[in-house]
Amino acid sequence: MSESAISQVSTQLFIGGQWRDAEGGRTLEVRNPATEQVLAKVADASVTDGEAALSAAVAAQADWAKTPPRDRSEILRKAYDLLVERTDFFAELMTLEMGKPLAEARGEVAYGSEFFRWFAEEAVRISGRWSTAPNGATRLVTMKQPVGPCLMVTPWNFPLAMGTRKIGPAVAAGCTMVVKPASETPLTMLALAQLMEEAGLPKGVLNVLTTSDSGGVMEPLIRDPRARKLTFTGSTGVGRKLVEQSAQQLLRVSMELGGNAPFIVFEDADVDAAVEGAMLAKMRNIGEACTAANRFFVHESVAVEFSEKFAEKMAAMKVGNGMDDGVTVGPLITAKAVAGVQELLDDAVERGAKVVTGGTPAEGAGYFFNPTVLTDVPRDARMVAEEIFGPVAGLQTFTDEDDVIARANDTEFGLVAYFFTRDLARGIRVSEALEYGMVGVNQGIVSNPAAPFGGVKASGFGREGGFEGIEEYLETKYVGLAL
Repeated sequence: MSESAISQVSTQLFIGGQWRDAEGGRTLEVRNPATEQVLAKVADASVTDGEAALSAAVAAQADWAKTPPRDRSEILRKAYDLLVERTDFFAELMTLEMGKPLAEARGEVAYGSEFFRWFAEEAVRISGRWSTAPNGATRLVTMKQPVGPCLMVTPWNFPLAMGTRKIGPAVAAGCTMVVKPASETPLTMLALAQLMEEAGLPKGVLNVLTTSDSGGVMEPLIRDPRARKLTFTGSTGVGRKLVEQSAQQLLRVSMELGGNAPFIVFEDADVDAAVEGAMLAKMRNIGEACTAANRFFVHESVAVEFSEKFAEKMAAMKVGNGMDDGVTVGPLITAKAVAGVQELLDDAVERGAKVVTGGTPAEGAGYFFNPTVLTDVPRDARMVAEEIFGPVAGLQTFTDEDDVIARANDTEFGLVAYFFTRDLARGIRVSEALEYGMVGVNQGIVSNPAAPFGGVKASGFGREGGFEGIEEYLETKYVGLAL
């Protein structure tokens, strides 16, 4: 079945509604991280290919902006229906090229498709306002118009959902796009482009560049005055570089960057519920998520109970190829990712942390790492400051609410925080005190297409999803009408 799925995906570039080879016929290999085997070879775009993609988006922008909102809405709704219908197909593609278990990949299809449904509904609700100037002599008209051609750079860890979360509002707002998926996981985006074409998206509205030279291909486009927006999901380091490049053209920019999420368990928490929440917050996507819980702060009165129950559940997870039945933990994306997780773990142990379960890569082919729980993680351990991006949970204890809030906020990042408590007043108080763009109270997952996703500080700016998501793709124009 897997060979059949991959054979249905075009491996060429999608530019101006046409599937075409990269300049010079260059290709890049896509490998299965569970087996290290080559899945496919896809087109490896050049700078010239990138310029052609932007030109196609620019050429299509004016007509697409004039397209009735209902027409844009119907295209998104059709795309949603097709995605749901092909859940197994897209889930298999994601499992093959990035490793997450099939059940989790199906969950991503359900989540990712909802962005198309949500923004199909928002497309027909774009509105401005009419008002009278205070002196009564003028009428003030405010209207919303599409930003224009958008550059989109998506990551490998959620290859479908991070695409639909950007494409959905752009289509709804009337913007054309050039999408550059991660070189590790291009197949899902190429398949999504085929689906959008089938759903009726006009030629040139969506263009897809697959390339092994992301910086070399995208920088000229970012500096091109014809582009009007840049949206990026990925590391903070890369995000900073892209923001610098975008400054020359004063692009509208949305950045969804790294995280260092705290997970706080207060003394009055339902410990069993907190453990379940911790499993979701830590192990969603094998821990390879910017929203993954990175620092666990557990009140000392419940620390032993929590750590024992948490470690038991982590140890019970089945590591293996995500295509196999019963597997709950797939491979990390690369050998480099495994080495990075091991390095952070070893540093913590050298500084006094204790391994309760796991602590080593899994044996055999593929990039696997066993689910790991550490206790007594010291404050100076690197994993306290750096994003782990793997199935490792480091536990610390606390006794004071103000202290744990200060420790949770002691990071350059500010994407998401989680905490568990039965006290409503504390829930409000701590939510307000945490310096994060999103807060999960008594739950381990906050992502929702109907909610604004995004962070503060070094976790970026701008919001995706919710009512706020479409505003990132709209400009506000004011017209003064003299009487």
